Amino acid sequence: MAAASPSLSFPRDIFAALSPSPFLLAHLSHDSPSTNPSRPNGRAPFEFRKPTINTGSLSHCSGSAVVRLGDTAVVCGVRGEILLASNIPNPPTLPTNLDYDGDDDAENDAAELSNLSLLVPNIELATGASPAHLPGSPPSTLAQSLTSRIRALLYSTQLLRARDLRIIYSPPPSESSGDDESAKEVKAYWALYIDIMFISLDGNAFDVAWAAVVAALRDTLLPSAWWDEDVQNILCSPSVSNARSLKLRGLPMAATFAVFKPTELLSEGEQDEENAEEKAWVLSDPDAFEEGLCKEVVTVVVDGSGGKRRVRRIEKKGGGVVGREVMKGLVRRADERWREWSQMDGLKA
Repeated sequence: MAAASPSLSFPRDIFAALSPSPFLLAHLSHDSPSTNPSRPNGRAPFEFRKPTINTGSLSHCSGSAVVRLGDTAVVCGVRGEILLASNIPNPPTLPTNLDYDGDDDAENDAAELSNLSLLVPNIELATGASPAHLPGSPPSTLAQSLTSRIRALLYSTQLLRARDLRIIYSPPPSESSGDDESAKEVKAYWALYIDIMFISLDGNAFDVAWAAVVAALRDTLLPSAWWDEDVQNILCSPSVSNARSLKLRGLPMAATFAVFKPTELLSEGEQDEENAEEKAWVLSDPDAFEEGLCKEVVTVVVDGSGGKRRVRRIEKKGGGVVGREVMKGLVRRADERWREWSQMDGLKA
């Protein structure tokens, strides 16, 4: 009896490690038109991972949230600290009515918060969060870039109101001044330190970090604070019932897409425009394996609160597959993703 010929196939994990790009390509491209393409993680190209959100997990923070998306897990804590107005070298110009709460003053609010640096995000990767993260090393490029993007989005979306962070002193009314609004003055501000730690990282770090920030801010309670003329300082109430929450503007949520274009598998003569277009897939919510193979990444931030969809920010880096028409499709996908986020506990209105 003839001996069986040895198998030339590789196990799944070895194939992915030795030839990652052909491995992903083998999953996305099918000879049979009746078979839908599937990624190695089992998701369709347009499919997102289902998130989970828990708020109030940290007892020693003003607000906190834990967000998990697949194998990416983030914990975010918000801590409020008082910044005295007397310690500000160049105080900003304030509106006449300090108690005004309208949305038409959002740009001035963002400028005031930005000039005073009242929102201070910081991102860290815990030991073991990712194979690429070595314990004891300085902040990685990824952590620094994510921190910069989170800070920019906090200000550009005008998410927070300056009124919520001001500590206003109203002097007792006198016969000459009465209830004059101009007599009120800002004695201090709440500065929010937003600490974000990745417990585990398996791709799409920005979406998860931003979701944790928004959920933690919605969970934040700031103590009731006032200026005391006798002690010439800010006092805070220890009563939780007197604490007040932040009134955020809308619910901007991010959706990230990566473009897989394996042109390196083709020879120079085969890399024409038509063939390159056929060999490109837009992957929603990429994991770490897919991110390592995609050079073009698009992040769309959408706010659908109030029944009206608004695109708050679009970030794109690398590649040239995503044009005008493809971008319209990504915005529609981001809008569908926003609907999923808006139904999660911790983000519901």
